[in-house]
Amino acid sequence: MQTIERTKTKRQTAFRLDNALLERLRIKAKLEHRSLNNYVETILYSVAYDEPNELTLKAMKEAMEEKNLETLDLDKIK
Repeated sequence: MQTIERTKTKRQTAFRLDNALLERLRIKAKLEHRSLNNYVETILYSVAYDEPNELTLKAMKEAMEEKNLETLDLDKIK
């Protein structure tokens, strides 16, 4: 994942969210000992800046083109 340059400038905004979704986000934030704002902001950053690096893009292309594929032996993975 690329390094995200975050500025100290923040803007307050409002969103309309389903009550059940909002409560679920509050619970998950509390489980991670984070504020709701920080939890939601982190999720949004991960979605907005989730861009694969060059090596991952190359591997994805090879997989789609079925190039250099290896057999994975699940018995050897523990």
